[in-house]
Amino acid sequence: MQMQIQTRMKMQPPTGREDWVNDTVARAMWERFEPVHQLVYFAPEVRAAADGLGMRGYWMGYFALRAAPLGPAPAAVVTSCFYVFHPDRVARALPDAWHAATSQDVLTARERAVDAAMTALYGPAVVGSPEMAEAAELAWEAARAADTAGRVLGAANQALPRPEQPHVRLWQALTTLREHRGDGHVAALVARRLGPVGAMVLKCATGEADAEFQRQTRRWDMAAWHAAQRELRERGWLDEDARLTEAGAAARAGVEADTDAAAVTPWTTLGSAATARLAHLLEPLARTVLDSGIVPGGNPAGLTGAFDGGVMDGSPSGEPSGRPAAAR
Repeated sequence: MQMQIQTRMKMQPPTGREDWVNDTVARAMWERFEPVHQLVYFAPEVRAAADGLGMRGYWMGYFALRAAPLGPAPAAVVTSCFYVFHPDRVARALPDAWHAATSQDVLTARERAVDAAMTALYGPAVVGSPEMAEAAELAWEAARAADTAGRVLGAANQALPRPEQPHVRLWQALTTLREHRGDGHVAALVARRLGPVGAMVLKCATGEADAEFQRQTRRWDMAAWHAAQRELRERGWLDEDARLTEAGAAARAGVEADTDAAAVTPWTTLGSAATARLAHLLEPLARTVLDSGIVPGGNPAGLTGAFDGGVMDGSPSGEPSGRPAAAR
């Protein structure tokens, strides 16, 4: 599976619109970078790398690969950072993963696996293209601008060395941005007294994710799920049939609005023109991942797969900037 790249006219920032980079743009950028980040969870090259390190099963590889920037962190710390996983799910993987391989070995294997996965998915011509290098530089600049106070996963990824290969650098930058956003999302949940299970129940009630997929993969039993539903009913956020109420919809919208607002700094720092340019460079990369079948059903992240609007809304003409065009 390969892509071809072509370049079009570069969009200029909207004149007199310094506020163009806003919360909506932060969400639109997430829709574009999240699929590329998710290669580390689902690409076969990454699973093979985890197996090669001695990781036993998918989940040990998942927790080791994602937590490695923290160093050999214990299960309790990773459970706190990742938020929605049952402590037993994490404890089955950590610290055993660190006995199989050091966190530095895991990081090295992660880079190599991402290189292999992106090369296989996009093709050598794309990963070696000037547009890929441009996207990597823009994303790296945005990631360096991320405000990481109180954001442990974002800070740990931001502190990693700059990868030499542009496509791996792009992936690492997008991963920093993703974890930065995720840390802000957790803060929004904590501020609303939404625990791990309650957060998933509320999200699934909106139809953004599949409840059974969320519950089983995060290893929560039905008793915990029903307890969270009862709590949300008591708060007036779910009705007796576990459907979202108007108050629940407002609460969920508030979580997402705060998440977007907390994720805007990288894009205001990067600026409107560069953000729009990066958005268009990322679109075919994200679309190729979504169309490849690599990411399984259930959509735990709540991606919509829609790339219209958001980043482009501030353009006076609606004209696109130069971007890669995917051909599959």
